[in-house]
Order: sequence, then C-alpha cells, then structure tokens
Amino acid sequence: MPIHITALTDPDRTSSGYRLAWLAGGDDGEPLGSAFLRVFTREGQDHLAELQLNVHTAERRRRVGSRLLETAVAAAREAGRRSVIAQADAGTPGDHFLAASGFRRVLTLTYARLALDELDGGAVDEINAIVERPHPGYRLTAWRGTVPEELAETFAHSRRAMDDMPMDDTDYGVVAWDVERVLAAAKAVADRGELLTTVVAVDASDGSIAGFSELVVPGDGKGEGQHYGTGVLPEHRGHGLGRWMKAESIRLARTDHPELAGLVTDTAGSNTHMRRINDALGYVPTHQALEYQLDL
Repeated sequence: MPIHITALTDPDRTSSGYRLAWLAGGDDGEPLGSAFLRVFTREGQDHLAELQLNVHTAERRRRVGSRLLETAVAAAREAGRRSVIAQADAGTPGDHFLAASGFRRVLTLTYARLALDELDGGAVDEINAIVERPHPGYRLTAWRGTVPEELAETFAHSRRAMDDMPMDDTDYGVVAWDVERVLAAAKAVADRGELLTTVVAVDASDGSIAGFSELVVPGDGKGEGQHYGTGVLPEHRGHGLGRWMKAESIRLARTDHPELAGLVTDTAGSNTHMRRINDALGYVPTHQALEYQLDL
C-alpha cells in the first residue's frame, strides 16, 4: 500500500520551541496516522525534540508508523537535535513499536490517582490536619492563574527546585525558567480553557518562595485534575513542605471544584520521596508509562 507523508503547518511557535507535523495518507486520501515533533529551542534544552506518533488501529504493521518515524527523525537531525524522546503506556503497541525502532527505555513513570468523590470523612480530616499542622518559619499561600506580580521573580527562581528531579537516563537537559516563561506557561493553560492553581510555601524570614505545587483542572471543574509538579528548593528540604503543599492543593480542589472526580499525578519510579508523599495522601497507582529516547 502506497503511503504518502504530507507536512502540515503548525502555527504553535513559542519562546521555548516549535512543532513540526506530518499526516500519513493512502492513495484514497484517507488519513492513516500522524506525527508531531516538538523542537525545544530554549537554552538548556536546545539539543532535544519530543515525538508524538499515532497510527490508526487498522493500519498498524503496514509501515505507516515507520514512515512517519523516519520523517520525524530526519527533521530532528536537520534541526541539529541530538536526542528524541517519546512516551508510551507500558505494554501497549506504542511501547513495543518504540522498543523495536531503536529507542531505548530511559525512565519509568508511575501514574496514581486520588478519588476525590470517594474520600470518606476520615481521609478528609487527615488531609485538613496536614494542612493545618504548623511548619515553623514557613507559611502557605496560593493563587489561581497567573502569579501575582509581586511574587513573579521569586516564583521563577523557585522553579530550579525541579532541576534535580529524578529523570534517570533521560537526556532532558535543564529547563531555564524566568518570569517570561512563568507567565507564558500560565497563559498556555488559560488558552486551553483550563484552570491553574498554584500553592507555594513561603519562607517567612524574607518572603521568598521555598517550594511550589501546581494543579490544572478542566475549565468546567469536572473530570480529572492533573498535578503538574511539586518541588522544594534544596536549601528548604527536610521540613515536610512537599506533603504540606500537595495536601493544600487537594483541599483547594475539593473546595473550589466540588464536582471534580479525581486528581492524577505521575512520578518517576526512582523518585521514592514523592511516591511516599503520594501514598501517604491516598493516591492509588493506576498504570505505568515508559519514556524512550533515540540518540541521534
């Protein structure tokens, strides 16, 4: 079966990268699959591209995926990238395809879910008790949407808390955060029609942000919320701030979005500290996803 690969125009260009896209079709013009390649351009990640590839179920094992992959990899090389990463749920056709296509497994992510609509009174009381427990020298604050102007600089600085996040063998680089990127990230969430809530722990001695926890909820307040990241600066670790902030995120989600069914989080298998926090807060593992990398 002849396979035609058509390059598509994607206007989604930001200060941190751009996307290339392709559509695979047959002689009859029917779409068979698609590929998207996110090319990162920010300093610290300008060696990297991220691939999303989908093939219609009925068209698998007919080289549709292979043709799309060849096209995307050639584009990554042309753009001067040294690594392409891709993700697939464990045990799925995507997992097997990546493994058979020269990618190597570099990271295992465990997804876990907290069923908000099934929390009993005891679990709610425990979460509230964690939030209310004093943490001498720190206080919690939160905002919805874009960071308040007076906290923008210290919030951008606090993002380095994720620099040493366990990524195992992934050639992920270092994400360089500044106020512009913080504002752009919040705008991207809003432009999708979703709701961003950020909880931070503030160092009472100087008003700087010691750590943060972000949660994104569908615009209608229903379905599943997604934790985008929880991090504490190295100099402030060991005080229980991560669990404190995440518990406050749960409390706010229940208060602000009473129809929300659950909260979902993903954590690297080697990140034992955050996995213990999730377990303590009642999150239940649901499945694993595998991060693959192709070295160019």
